Amino acid sequence: MKILVFPGSFDPLTNGHIDIIERSLKICDKLVIAVFTNVAKKPFFTVEERMKIIKEAVRKYNNIDVDSFSGTLSDYVEMKNANAVIKGLRSIVDYEYETQMALINKCLNSDFETLLMISDEKDSYISSSAVKDIALNGGNVEKFVPAVVAEAIKNKLK
Repeated sequence: MKILVFPGSFDPLTNGHIDIIERSLKICDKLVIAVFTNVAKKPFFTVEERMKIIKEAVRKYNNIDVDSFSGTLSDYVEMKNANAVIKGLRSIVDYEYETQMALINKCLNSDFETLLMISDEKDSYISSSAVKDIALNGGNVEKFVPAVVAEAIKNKLK
C-alpha cells in the first residue's frame, strides 16, 4: 500500500491545500493529512479545530486519514509506515524552504522521501497567512477556502 503524508499547519485549510490533496490521491492508496503546530506562527484555530474542519472538507474521500503530530516529521512518517511526504510548492521561495527541509529529513532518516508537487496556477498565490489576514481585516475569504472553512472562520470571528 502506498501511503503519503501531507504535513502542514493548515491554519486554515485553503483551496490550494485541497488541490494538492486531490492530486495526491491519484498517486497513493492512502493519504494522511498530518496537522502540526508551527511554533513560529500564532495559530488562528486550535489543532483540534483544524482537524475537525479538515475532516469535514475531505469527508467524501474514504482513503484519507486526518491526524496530528508533534516531534520530527521523519519519526512521524516512519511511525505511519508511509512511503513519502508530499508538499505543495507555490513559488521559488517554497522550493528553497522545502528543499532544505527534505534534505534535513533525509539526514534524520535515510529512507525518508519527499515529493514536491507544483501548485495549480489558480492557487499559486493563496496562503493560509493571507487568508487569515483578509479575514481578520473584515474581508471575504470564500473564494480562497472550502465553504466549511469560510463558515468556521466566520464563526471564530463572532
